[in-house]
Amino acid sequence: MTSLKKKKSGGMVSLVYGIIAALSLFVPATLQAEDSVLEIGDKRELFVDDYLIDTLDGARQQLTRLRDEGPVLNFDNPWEGAFCGYVTIIKDGDEFRCYYRALPDAGQDGNDAEAYALAISKDGINWEKPSLGLYEYEGSKENNIVFGHHAPETHNFAPMLDSNPNAKPDERYKALGGTKRGGGLIAFKSPDGIHWTEMREAPVITQGAFDSQNVPMWSETEQKYICYLRVFVGGIRRISRCESDDFVNWTEPQLMEYKGKPVEHLYTNQTDAYFRAPHIYVATPARFFPGRQVLNEEQANEIGVHPKYFKDISDGVFMTTRGGYEYDRTFMEGFIRPGIGYQNWVSRTNYPARGVIQTGETEMSVYANMNYGQATAYLRRFSIRLDGFASIHADYDGGTATTKPFTFQGNKLTFNFETSAAGEIYTELQDADGNPIPGFTLADSVPSIGNEITRTVRWKSGTDVSSLAGKPVRLHFKLKDADLYSIKFEQ
Repeated sequence: MTSLKKKKSGGMVSLVYGIIAALSLFVPATLQAEDSVLEIGDKRELFVDDYLIDTLDGARQQLTRLRDEGPVLNFDNPWEGAFCGYVTIIKDGDEFRCYYRALPDAGQDGNDAEAYALAISKDGINWEKPSLGLYEYEGSKENNIVFGHHAPETHNFAPMLDSNPNAKPDERYKALGGTKRGGGLIAFKSPDGIHWTEMREAPVITQGAFDSQNVPMWSETEQKYICYLRVFVGGIRRISRCESDDFVNWTEPQLMEYKGKPVEHLYTNQTDAYFRAPHIYVATPARFFPGRQVLNEEQANEIGVHPKYFKDISDGVFMTTRGGYEYDRTFMEGFIRPGIGYQNWVSRTNYPARGVIQTGETEMSVYANMNYGQATAYLRRFSIRLDGFASIHADYDGGTATTKPFTFQGNKLTFNFETSAAGEIYTELQDADGNPIPGFTLADSVPSIGNEITRTVRWKSGTDVSSLAGKPVRLHFKLKDADLYSIKFEQ
């Protein structure tokens, strides 16, 4: 009797589901998909992932090639040298700061010879090393050492400028540093980024490998502190994430995944909120290939690299995350490729610094640690247009791109784009089902031709899209010999 009741009950359930399925045929697709409509408001959206993209036809997502701007900072002081690294670039008001580990000789991780030095700049291009007078090196305090004699935390000291509006004045800067030998990561605070004190004597994060940078950030979107830290899983260098409300009490690290993409050795992660779209976190990790050797001993001797540091190679890659425990690796190719010359094909060189900063009206810069293990170690700058990490690209033959349904706030649409003289972009607004909206069709679109960081999109009727604000819409682009980097609805 019990089984019979279950069978009857199952039949009734099947009947109900059948009725619901039949009724759904008469429900508009826009209502069925209401939960899948994105809310972008007036946020700037970059085409660095598939968050907004629904379909591409004849167009593709393309990673941008960086412009090599050459060396900007030599690690040539006696307390600096061949093993400088783990660089962090911070913009504080009108000043740029470069924090980097100063280390002339190889040694055990976390030894007292490791210190952190500071360089400053007004433009992110021309750097100076201030005499801080804080720590003694070989009998003199005439140096730019900003944090020293604090082993093992000086192995991988990772500072941040705290944008949390509730941060205390004496905690305007924060940092994490430490190794497994020291029990984990110690939290530090500073009112000025120069004078540092511990926030707590005991480590605040104790689970992890801690043998490279472990980078903290304040998330404006998630309203919490986040640390992306180094772990080993199955012998592979991976990244975990933990969270905190106060920078002292942290959740246990949880492994980051890659949306089904291959797992590679990522030596550093360099994750931070992108300054023009802080809901998108940009990462430029060093991708490490242990045992993938290019140079022989004769070639290594020719450039004077340390004998333990030429039997592996590395480059820099690009990935993003929008919070949570997953990175998007839309682009598996190299972002910072090794340059010409033996010196660029040794262990632990081409390591990106943490920090993407604006260095011109239309330009931003990323930096990389070069010639590691060599007397010629230095920092190199690469430039790229604002928002220009990646684009929706169409060749001369043309292509189209259509977004997922979304709602927005604002009365005009702007985008960051470039075309050739022969190129153009037509823009159409559609309803959630993909039907062109009268007045905003491709036929009504005024083609966008040129190269601008901010261009207001026009139709024959003008630029006002306020009548569609708050309603589910799609964007449909028709491109020819063009790149589209970002969009933003504005007032």
